[in-house]
Amino acid sequence: MRILVPILEVLQVALQLYWWAVIIWIVMTWLVQFNVINTRNELVRMIGSTLNQLIDPVLRPIRRRLPMFGALDLSPIVLFLIILLIQRFLAMAIFELMKG
Repeated sequence: MRILVPILEVLQVALQLYWWAVIIWIVMTWLVQFNVINTRNELVRMIGSTLNQLIDPVLRPIRRRLPMFGALDLSPIVLFLIILLIQRFLAMAIFELMKG
């Protein structure tokens, strides 16, 4: 059973990286909305497209179930809570596997 510990730790790292990708995506969408960065720039377009492909499929089901709050999108907050919950379960599983 100790073989599961490294796998669970890799999952935790992957979730943490995804967490940061969501934060970068949020900041980038704000910067685009306020015309701080230009989407005609190839690098900005490439980064934005990659982040959208990573994050939008996860946010879409959350947005479908979440009530509308006008222009306010709360789905990233729900996603953060889900990631945090999964990370806590993984930490508990790692602790239990290391203990026993």
